[in-house]
Parts: sequence; C-alpha cells; structure tokens
Amino acid sequence: MFRFDENLKVYLYRDPVDFRYGMNSLSILVEQAMRLNPMDSSLYVFTNRRCDRVKILGWQDNGFWLMLKRLEANDRFVWP
Repeated sequence: MFRFDENLKVYLYRDPVDFRYGMNSLSILVEQAMRLNPMDSSLYVFTNRRCDRVKILGWQDNGFWLMLKRLEANDRFVWP
C-alpha cells in the first residue's frame, strides 16, 4: 500500500479528464502532458468536468493502482 507520509508527492492535474480513461491513458497523460514519470512513488489526481468524481493513479512495485471516488448529491471537489 502507499505510504502517506511527508515524502509522498501528490500532483493535481487541474484540467477535466474524460473519465472513460483507464490506467494506460492516464499514465500517458502524466508522461506527456505533465512531463512526469508515472512509475515513480507519487500520486496523480484527476477530476471530471463536473468535479463530482476524482481518480488517483499511483505506481507500486510492479503495477498501477487506480482509485475512484464519486460524490453524491450536489457535492463537488474544489481545486486550488
């Protein structure tokens, strides 16, 4: 599992993402648009246009994790 400590880097992709994207498409987005290595020990956070869902992509040892959170009702994520 991920170590949530002071050394963990979290990168926020501020533009909305098509939530049909899976691990491969998001890792390509990290590599090409963000110019970062998707296989380092960081987490990469993405949201959809309505900001009611978030996907978090992370690499651990030998594969990707893809986590999804969906808010109910009228709740929204607020980006800085």
